[in-house]
Amino acid sequence: MAPLLQPGAQLDLTWRARLAEHLGNYRIEVRRSRAAAILSDRVALGAIVSVCALASFALPEREPHPKLYERTVALFDSICGGEKWMPGYVRWELLLLEELGFGLDLEKCAASGSRHDLIYISPKSGRAVSGTAAGHWARHLLPFARCLKGSEASDLRDVVQGLETTGYFLSRRLAPHLGAKPIPEARNRLVELIARDIQSGSP
Repeated sequence: MAPLLQPGAQLDLTWRARLAEHLGNYRIEVRRSRAAAILSDRVALGAIVSVCALASFALPEREPHPKLYERTVALFDSICGGEKWMPGYVRWELLLLEELGFGLDLEKCAASGSRHDLIYISPKSGRAVSGTAAGHWARHLLPFARCLKGSEASDLRDVVQGLETTGYFLSRRLAPHLGAKPIPEARNRLVELIARDIQSGSP
């Protein structure tokens, strides 16, 4: 069934076994296949593979995450529809962290309580920090990219900044709670692909 079980495929699964502890078997029907539609776009395909790899890496078996599932389907539809999907991908990683108990607090400055001039994120607390409050600590803080704020007006450099921030928390906060395994290589490859587009002058 390898041709059907491709990254990004949406499936109807029926699992059956005599007891819950048994291996059992699945009846599988494909609702929507996506990978074939974007085979010529290496970055889009890389994003779908990265999402699947991170979900497999981080999510516990049999634990439902309906909000994350709905966001994943919407992201895949956006990618396959040729829309501007990269800011949404970064926010998908942000939601993954939140769903697993490592959410960031980005509403107000950790130091002053201000909701304005939020341009940094503390790697220690995961909270936003304003430019005024950062002071000489600014060089130790992570960038608060526009795409993390919900902005769709993000260029590739802003997306890479957002991925730098979510990547920090994926590798430094989430991964140690999953047996200290490194985050999937598919995610690193996606960042490399986007960085290459920046070097080539893509918008």
